[in-house]
Amino acid sequence: MLALLAERAAGIPFHDIVEHRVCRPARLTDTAFLRSDQLPGRAALGYLAAEGNRSNVLPMPVRGTGDGGIYSTAADLSRLWTALFAGHIVDLPTVALMTAPRSDVPSEGYRHGLGLWLHATGPAVLLEGFDPGISTRSTHDPMTGLTVTVLANTSSGAEPLIEHLASLFD
Repeated sequence: MLALLAERAAGIPFHDIVEHRVCRPARLTDTAFLRSDQLPGRAALGYLAAEGNRSNVLPMPVRGTGDGGIYSTAADLSRLWTALFAGHIVDLPTVALMTAPRSDVPSEGYRHGLGLWLHATGPAVLLEGFDPGISTRSTHDPMTGLTVTVLANTSSGAEPLIEHLASLFD
């Protein structure tokens, strides 16, 4: 719904908003809403392990939208965090609003800001996404500059490494 509202307010498609307002200012050269039927050779395919390692092309939309489906790399996610905390995507007062705790989510062991998960007690912020055939989490500590990003091309593939690396932010 927010993607549709953003399109109406900006007068341009959501994919273009993300390109102009996020990807370009953050210099994300390997991040885009790719079409799953026109993937470049170096793009990873997602796999559905329960289906015998079949590709996730059928259960996913051909092109992602505001609820997910953007393709990226670990290097670009690191650049995203750097650009965000430098004020290149939104101004620094807005970053402060986004990273201020709004609610606790004890069942997940995190707090929630505006559009970002927050570490339960420390300054780290994180983004994560899981869909059929993909799983991702990127965690960044703005105080130390440490960024840890795990990308997997299965639904739960990132989980074991995410759990192991979570202790770096405690």
